[in-house]
Amino acid sequence: MDLKEHTFGFANSPQGMQWATTSLRQLVPRNLVSWSTPWSLRDYATGTLPRWKWCPRINRYAKRERALSRPQRSARPALIATLSPEATARKKAAERVAVGKRLSSNEIRAAFLEFYQQRGHRVVPSASLVPDDPTILLTIAGMVPFKPIFLGQRQPPDPPRAVSAQRCLRTNDIENVGRTKRHHTFFEMLGNFSFGDYFKEQSIRWAWELITEVYGIPRERLCVSVLHADQEAYEIWRDVVGLPEHRIVRMSETDNFWSSGPTGPCGPCSEVYYDFKPELGTNVASGGHETSVPPATAGTGILDLNDDERFIELYNLVFMEFNRDTEGRLMPLQARNIDTGMGLERIAQVLQGVPNNYETDLMRPLLDKTAELAGRAYASLSERERVSAKIVADHARAVVHLLADGVQPSNLGRGYVLRRLIRRMVRHGRQLGIEQAFTEVVAGTAVALAADAGYLHVAEHRARITRELQMEEVRFRQTLERGEALLAELLRENRGHISGEDAFELYDTYGFPVEMTQEIAAEQGLQIDMDAFQRCMEAQRARARERGRPGSIDLPAESELVAQLGGNGTAIDRTEFVGYEQEQVATARIVALIVDGKAVQSLASVPEGSLNKVQVILDRTPFYAEGGGQVADTGELQLVQREPRIALRVADVQQLGNAWIHTASLDGTSADLHVGDVVTARIDAARRRRIRAHHTGTHLLQAALRQVLGADQVAQAGSLVDSERLRFDFTAPRALTDRELELVSELVNQWIDEAHPLIVEHLPYPEAVQRGAIAMFGEKYGDVVRVVNVPGVSMELCGGTHVRNTAEVGLFHVLSESSISSGVRRIEAICGQAARDFLNQRDLLVRTLQQTLRVTQSAELVARAEALLNENKLLERQAASARTELAKALAMRCLPTQQLRQETGKPVALLIKRLDQVDAVGTALGSWDNDILGAAADAILSQLGDRGIVVLAAAAAPSAQQVIMVGRCTPLVASETPVHMGRLLQAAAKRCRGGGGGKPTQAQAGGRDATSLDAALAALQEEVSRLLQGS
Repeated sequence: MDLKEHTFGFANSPQGMQWATTSLRQLVPRNLVSWSTPWSLRDYATGTLPRWKWCPRINRYAKRERALSRPQRSARPALIATLSPEATARKKAAERVAVGKRLSSNEIRAAFLEFYQQRGHRVVPSASLVPDDPTILLTIAGMVPFKPIFLGQRQPPDPPRAVSAQRCLRTNDIENVGRTKRHHTFFEMLGNFSFGDYFKEQSIRWAWELITEVYGIPRERLCVSVLHADQEAYEIWRDVVGLPEHRIVRMSETDNFWSSGPTGPCGPCSEVYYDFKPELGTNVASGGHETSVPPATAGTGILDLNDDERFIELYNLVFMEFNRDTEGRLMPLQARNIDTGMGLERIAQVLQGVPNNYETDLMRPLLDKTAELAGRAYASLSERERVSAKIVADHARAVVHLLADGVQPSNLGRGYVLRRLIRRMVRHGRQLGIEQAFTEVVAGTAVALAADAGYLHVAEHRARITRELQMEEVRFRQTLERGEALLAELLRENRGHISGEDAFELYDTYGFPVEMTQEIAAEQGLQIDMDAFQRCMEAQRARARERGRPGSIDLPAESELVAQLGGNGTAIDRTEFVGYEQEQVATARIVALIVDGKAVQSLASVPEGSLNKVQVILDRTPFYAEGGGQVADTGELQLVQREPRIALRVADVQQLGNAWIHTASLDGTSADLHVGDVVTARIDAARRRRIRAHHTGTHLLQAALRQVLGADQVAQAGSLVDSERLRFDFTAPRALTDRELELVSELVNQWIDEAHPLIVEHLPYPEAVQRGAIAMFGEKYGDVVRVVNVPGVSMELCGGTHVRNTAEVGLFHVLSESSISSGVRRIEAICGQAARDFLNQRDLLVRTLQQTLRVTQSAELVARAEALLNENKLLERQAASARTELAKALAMRCLPTQQLRQETGKPVALLIKRLDQVDAVGTALGSWDNDILGAAADAILSQLGDRGIVVLAAAAAPSAQQVIMVGRCTPLVASETPVHMGRLLQAAAKRCRGGGGGKPTQAQAGGRDATSLDAALAALQEEVSRLLQGS
């Protein structure tokens, strides 16, 4: 066959030639043709371009065509048609037919949970993305909530089986997000777990049944991997499941062995893979696959499961059967466990027949919304633009779930992860051409998707999510353009790298997360001097608190401060905290003075009038620096070496590395204070006693909650301890009942009365955890930790200040118990002197109420209050009835009505009136509402016969701008004329800057401009007259 047959009449068309050339360029591999040399389809058709050497794919098509008869060739689509963009899109769509049952993501998730629930598993709701585990920043895997059980730190549930759909978040491979088919930051992991119950064979049987029968994926599309030494798993797949041997691949420990760390529980794993191209068979080298094949598998007939174009891992089964000791020996576990994971996004890709995870129903709405904001359709985006859209979509999911779980944008820890994700969204939105603020819009779609998936707490926090995104995006956009200009200048200089100082300036001044700078630089083939950057960031990384604090130094400024005070921070790394034992240090030396973020040697050098506060670093201090949920101490620093005896009031203390920064104000006008001066540091001892009582009370409260609700039901999710109260946030599946709350209070007060001594020890972290110590939420721990133990009651890792004996707590009283998010409750309580002050105030209030309500016993207060409420309700009803009757009377004074005639000549009675201006009585009536006006309109309409129209209006109150209107007309008028009360009142209300509506026979409306009411009623009367008379 000559290709001219297919190009005749087309090759000479300039438009067709350009289009065909573009199509061929997409089809022919770049390594076969030098595209720098201009050529066209005409060159190929006329033989100018060597066919067999340069275009084998086209010639293979031609050879197939030659074998057909002319009628057959005539019936086949032309080559040009098969190369068109539309035909290519249709071909790709045909190749992406869903395999198995076509299920939505919600159906997939529900089917997984139901499958294992029917097999004795307890359905465990998704835990927060903020884990109850001090060793990790975020919930990175489905097994994280069960880690204490696997490590033997917590007893397994009864029954010892669980199933969950766990929200997870990882950023370790964030650079691949949007660029590959399957990488995400936020994802859902479906998993079933066995704690010393069923093991390998049952796990494999159920996994196979779920995939092939519930999800309906054909077995010929599946293959599995096993650890090379796990003969048991191999035989189960081969003999029990019946999988052919050529679809069972043995792999190394690098791929198929799981461990929790250098020591501890571990074991082999087996993974189930989906095969997109089973027709290639097992010999990957000779099967025509175009990706590179590892030498170990080339030509051997062994499946290359690392071929991401052909295979996708669906289900990972971990068989936790060993314990690795410190010498690396594997010892069998007495209780063997199962930990599995199936990525919801991956199984959805397969069952929904889409080319990547992003185009599943989990994320496609986000892609479409992002493209819409860019004024495009997603299908029209280029590959680079699609990467940006995918990043925006992925990060939108991550951001809304982090915010819903209580994470706030900041420069540390989880807050930094959140801030980085938001700023990457903004940057990639700009690359799509979205210039306006948009993150809250995309997040709105993400919130809706989350709520549809059953994560209702995300929707409950929508307002806060929107607010945080607005603030964060505005904050970043204020410096983004200038930062991008600076970065572009650095890239143009092309020095082979970007200095750490420049990267820090982008972070410090323009808010560019260093990872974003790395990403942009990598696109240009440049690197960042991270060692220099880390030196600039040393002070920030030393502090891991998640929220801003009054008087604290902002994070970018800390690094500059460290440089001023000694470069590597050693000059300020000197504060010795003695506050556990002492409330005063008689002689503390001033190591540094800081004013407005700058280190000074003397306050005398500070210009007069600019000294609002000073930050002081001492070599020794009794002041507790804020941390672990406990507020900082307050007190004073007093100069002792010379006159005048300057006194500074300390309002806040924060930790910078190992230095304590005391934020203070001068008590007086003198500012003669120097580095090296000696001061007496004295805390407010009475305030410290109240704080200590609340902190110990918090420990007792957690112990009581764990005892009343169950230790496995309560996990700390945050706390605040100050002198006025304590606040404890904890995970719980429901609100506490009144009786449960009562039991908690009784337990705490019982332990207080029993006068338990507190024992404080410093232990190696593993030993402390082994003894049962509970880690504090959000804290980071070193090798040696401080353990606060109330023997037989509570044991926690804690760096805060506490009473010596529970009797010092004095009294415990719960103020409130409430919900702050889905699955997270909050208790606020008071202890000691704060509780006594509260009860004294309440007693005074009760006595005052008794005198006011004239009752002798406090027990009579409720009955008296209920009686007064009932009397008030009766009086309100009587007053409303009287006002309604008065309004009716006023309306009747407006009769007779205006008489109009319909176009047919039939008379219609019309009354349009402001009742609040009828006479002095109308003015004196005061407030008006729709019910009063409606009753008056109904009364008048009843007097007008079969053909009547009534519109009454009034200002809601004499001095208010709000107006109300009601309209009525008889059914006969509505049926015989164009009069529609809903539309008429809606138009009138617009004149008063309002709106309304209703039915043809009755309507109501309102507005915010009473000054326009008379004009609106006049226009309404003209419109009614026009409609009735047909003009």
